[in-house]
Amino acid sequence: MNRKTLVLPAVIGLLAPVLTACGGSDGGDESGDAIVVGTTDRFSVSSSAPAPLDPAYAYDAGSWNILRQTIQTLMHLPRGGGEPEPEAAERCGFTDNGNERYECTLRDDLKFSDGGDVTAEDVKFSIDRVLGIKHKNGPAGLLANIDTIEASGEHKVVFHLKSGDATFPYKLATPAAGIVNPESYKANKLRDGFRVDGSGPYTLEAETKKNKLVKAVFTKNPHYKGALKPKSDNKIELRSFDDAGAMGKSLESGDIDMMARSMQPEQIKKLADDATDKIEFVEMSGLEMRYLGFDTDAPEVKEKAVRQAMAQLVDRGEITSKVYGATAEPLYSLVPATITGHTNSFFNKYGGVPSTDKARSLLEKAGIRTPVKLTLNYTTDHYGAGTKKEFELLRDQLNSSGLFDVKIKGTEWLKFRAAELDGEYAVYGMGWFPDFPDADNFIAPFLDKDNFLASPYANRTIRDTLIPQSRQETDRLSASDSIEAVQDIVANDVPVLPLWQGKQYVAARDDITGVQWALNSSSNLQLWELGRGVGE
Repeated sequence: MNRKTLVLPAVIGLLAPVLTACGGSDGGDESGDAIVVGTTDRFSVSSSAPAPLDPAYAYDAGSWNILRQTIQTLMHLPRGGGEPEPEAAERCGFTDNGNERYECTLRDDLKFSDGGDVTAEDVKFSIDRVLGIKHKNGPAGLLANIDTIEASGEHKVVFHLKSGDATFPYKLATPAAGIVNPESYKANKLRDGFRVDGSGPYTLEAETKKNKLVKAVFTKNPHYKGALKPKSDNKIELRSFDDAGAMGKSLESGDIDMMARSMQPEQIKKLADDATDKIEFVEMSGLEMRYLGFDTDAPEVKEKAVRQAMAQLVDRGEITSKVYGATAEPLYSLVPATITGHTNSFFNKYGGVPSTDKARSLLEKAGIRTPVKLTLNYTTDHYGAGTKKEFELLRDQLNSSGLFDVKIKGTEWLKFRAAELDGEYAVYGMGWFPDFPDADNFIAPFLDKDNFLASPYANRTIRDTLIPQSRQETDRLSASDSIEAVQDIVANDVPVLPLWQGKQYVAARDDITGVQWALNSSSNLQLWELGRGVGE
């Protein structure tokens, strides 16, 4: 079959899948074989990362891909994007005009995977636990606007917020607000290891080797009651690979049925141009972004002019074209181009063409001696093989100006993330897969109190005025003025330097159905959409 890649527009800032192959229908399975999904995400238990699958600790795309299959949330994002819809809840909504009181009524007969009842008190326990533990690696900041949670009877949960937040339903759709079984989780202590006990559509059996998860086996939860409808009775396996090349070979040989993140740009080009009759390929607009983060207290980059000079010298177009090709495009803001409220603030301030003269002027006016010595830190094993090439190019771009003396250093993810949170890096490279597709989730996690990066940067106008203003607006278009003002401040102060945003891709054997729905608008796996049909 001759497959052509079609490009469909994103709708209302969300993601539109593009299917470039034939495949079966959404019908039931004709085989009892497990559906095997490959990933390059790695999951390890160590002293610095003792509880990778505890909702109070987990705050990365890989861990959330496991939790979304096993831990139920009050709300969820529908398969085609749009506003959050009830999942464990029967109904939810604000009960005041200021978006400060949010009430949910649970579905009848909700059960944990062990058959125990799920009650409003369990919901309160689960979210209070995340906020109480408040682990520096965890997602507590996402829920920090909660003042108190009230459990009213068996089925009603009421959230009292510190300030109005129209995006709160999105936050209740994330694993940060996942419902866990109080019989298995302590209120004030992380649950070490790879055990997960929830009320989601699947249960988890973890196969480990030397403290690493090599295979996650999902089995349909017979007690599950919720909005999600698993398309297959088969088990689904999530298998971890050391690199995208090995994962791709396993797909070609039929050892696995589907692969998602992260693929190499060369693989993506080959699949798009030369897909075989037995492989289907899905390309989607993406909200993934990459950026440089700064410890604004570090002596090397404490002066704003240093960070501005870097913004003036970085050539995003060269990075995307030489390293990532058609899989990425330059990003000139913290907010991706397809999200309501986006503006090209960095382009407007620094232009699209790097300028050594302008960078030199910034440094001279601030009285900074050159060359400025810096180390750019990156992770070797979390975002794919292109990361090293990207940082080599960033180093060369900065050094070629004569204004910087840059070295690069790569570190494995577990050590890298711990060091970043402990403030050991002046400059570091990170990626962001959004918790939900709203501008707030590209701003608050980096700039609000208790932010994801543990950044010392604090702008009172952003935190006290602009973020609260934007959250008051139920109509997100009406929040654009506040959101754009935040982006302009970030372009001026450069606590974060956005580099590029990427598309997302899935490749699967031709007999796997539901592939076009396997990723949601926040790049999270929805394994319940997969089934095994008949290839054409």
